[in-house]
Amino acid sequence: MIIIGIDPGTATTGYGVIVAKKINCRTKSNFKCLEYGTIKTSPLQTPSERLRILNNGLDKLLKKHKPEILVVESLFFFRNFKTAMPVSQAKGVILLTAAKKKVPVYEFTPLQVKMIVAGSGRAEKKEVQIKIKSLFNFKDIPKPDDAADALAIALAYVFFKRA
Repeated sequence: MIIIGIDPGTATTGYGVIVAKKINCRTKSNFKCLEYGTIKTSPLQTPSERLRILNNGLDKLLKKHKPEILVVESLFFFRNFKTAMPVSQAKGVILLTAAKKKVPVYEFTPLQVKMIVAGSGRAEKKEVQIKIKSLFNFKDIPKPDDAADALAIALAYVFFKRA
């Protein structure tokens, strides 16, 4: 099963594409990373242009990998309204792009991802990154942070979801 994890954002959207043999199995041999990275936009672009770039980038990823599941980080709390609105818009584009390709979408909050992947909902970002590095046998922690977060989001589905 091919799963794509998405960490939504307007400036930077992280993605991680993994393949898993079984769902709800934590064995390292059960999953591997196919690709990870980011879709970036410029603050010099209009909001609509940034959302178009996000749509096009995600559309290319969905065509390339043909995932069976898209997992996105759920937005549940924001300290700053100025960031909440653009991230919500980006998430809307992500949901629409997935729907157009008929890819089912699942959501996990950051707390759930930390709990499922690192074993504690209070885990620091660095702890989750180290766990991702270890689980995928990477030489280094995936960069940027948005891509590492997206891999963790995809793994949360593999570890948690009941088949």
